[in-house]
Amino acid sequence: MKRNRTRKRVSINRGPLGAATASALSCVLCSFLLLGGALYSAPLNPSPQSSTALTKDYALIFGTVWGPDSRPVAGVPLRMRRASEKKFRWELVSNSTGEFAQRVPVGAQDYIIQADIKTPKGVPKPEITVHIANDERKDVGIHLATQELPHH
Repeated sequence: MKRNRTRKRVSINRGPLGAATASALSCVLCSFLLLGGALYSAPLNPSPQSSTALTKDYALIFGTVWGPDSRPVAGVPLRMRRASEKKFRWELVSNSTGEFAQRVPVGAQDYIIQADIKTPKGVPKPEITVHIANDERKDVGIHLATQELPHH
């Protein structure tokens, strides 16, 4: 004689939000497990090249371009070079708050920053000289006259 087996059904209380909450919770749990596995498998001793690239010393020149009304001016092209060189090495543009930043090598050196804008004939472009002594940050400002504002 063959016996009919009945399967027992077990219901799981999934909380007040139902299956959607349990599904989202399982996705979050899986992502934490995957992230933990990725972190665990990362090498403990990174290669010497990558660690020196991340810890290389530098100096920072940070500045703001100011208009004739003493407000920051955005979109001003700037050129930067070492005082001992003739050719400009870096080209920058002031951001929406009129600021710019450039990393430079560590060591005693003078740098010239020039606003690359059109000026009337015979009037030099506004520029400043910045002295860097070591791995430091220098804050500077470049002030433009009325006739020197960039036209967008």
